[in-house]
Formats: sequence, structure tokens, C-alpha cells
Amino acid sequence: MSKPTQWIVGVNAVASSIDNDAENVREVLVEAGAKNPRLVEIEENARRKGIDVRKVNEQALSGVAGSTRHQGVAARYVAAKTYSENELQGLVEAAEGKALLLVLDEVQDPHNLGACLRSAAAAGATAVVIPKDKSASVNATVRKVSAGAADRIPVVAVTNLSRCLKDLQKQGVWIYGLAGEASGSLYSVDLRGNVALVMGGEADGMRRLTRENCDALVKIPMPGDIESLNVSVAAGVSLFEAVRQRLG
Repeated sequence: MSKPTQWIVGVNAVASSIDNDAENVREVLVEAGAKNPRLVEIEENARRKGIDVRKVNEQALSGVAGSTRHQGVAARYVAAKTYSENELQGLVEAAEGKALLLVLDEVQDPHNLGACLRSAAAAGATAVVIPKDKSASVNATVRKVSAGAADRIPVVAVTNLSRCLKDLQKQGVWIYGLAGEASGSLYSVDLRGNVALVMGGEADGMRRLTRENCDALVKIPMPGDIESLNVSVAAGVSLFEAVRQRLG
């Protein structure tokens, strides 16, 4: 059975997919007669890597791009598998009391998401949970930064993150939110059972409802003169504290 595909559009997005993940690019559409030298580069690079290239008119590109500005190029790309909320329950059950979840509340930078996925896969996490809206999606950049982890660890996109956290609590998962102003330390909590570690987005951290649905807020002690860590660094530190406890 062939893998599902999706269209990605725009010079930077298509160029990135060809540069970083050519084996998952099925074909490239380039606007016929376009004078942009970047389009010539993309076409030549795609052909060099054995990717089918078709010259099409602007109407054809608009048809696959929808409301997104296509800039004269589009690529049909193998879509990364995402898991549904219903499947998350099964993943937790299969972990038999040792589920380790990373929850990302509106992480919008694909480089950060990719780095988080890489750390989660290295830590043997059960799944990474992201909101469907206002979150980076698993695109070519994420796949590149994750070093293949994006296709190995379940990524669960949920409609309502607060409701998802409540459902996880009903399954016996303890929810710990990372917040710099918290009084408790990450190193003082037991991370050996069913645990979800929640990280806020780059701009505003965790949203209010996300915070309210955590069992506790904890912080990573930082004796240096820095207020906060990059979300991907904080995720790595937190995940591997859980690994340390579980292996200890």
C-alpha cells in the first residue's frame, strides 16, 4: 500500500524537502515560464536526485496550494504519520505503567519540535503530544532536525490539549508542567511510573488551562544567571531525568 502524501508549497519549504528528505518527495511542480532563479535551482536539484519534475501553469499550482501562496513551486510529499487521540489511550496502556509522554503546548518553531522529537526518541518516550492548531507540524524541517525520530516516535495531534490531559489523568498518568516560577524541583518528583512532562511554547510558555490541568508545576534548577532554557533543551533535560530515575 502506498503511503499517503500531501502537497507542500513555497520556495523555502520545497527546497528544504528536496535538500533534507528527497526520498520522501514524490514529484515537484514548477510554474512554466517563471523567471525566478530559485525555481531553476529547485528544478535542477530535484532532477539531479531523481525526483519527477513537471512544468505546469499557475492555475494548476493554485489548485494544489489552495489559499497558501505557492511562489511558483509545489511538491507532493509523503505525509508523516500522526496518531489520533483514541490511539493515545492504547499507547499508554501498552506501556504497562511506565508510559513517558512529552506534551508540547504550542511549540511553533519546527527546529524546536524536531529537536524535541529527537530527544523523546532517544529517551524511549511513549509518544509526543501536540495540539492540532498553533503548533508546528511534522514537515521536512522537523524531519531533518529530528534525525529520523519523527518517523519513529508516535506524534499525537489533539484537538483540545486540556481535555487530553484530563483523559490521561483518568488513565493514571501524572502530569508535570515545567515552569520557571514553580517552587518545586523537577529532581524532587517521582518520574518512574506513568508520567507526562509538559513544556510551554516559545513565546508565552504554557497556557492557563494547560497549567491548571497539571498535577504539579516544577522547575529545572538553574544556578546560573539565565531565566529560562530553550524548550528543546528543557525537554531533553526533563526526559533524561526520567530515564535516570527509571534506570537507577
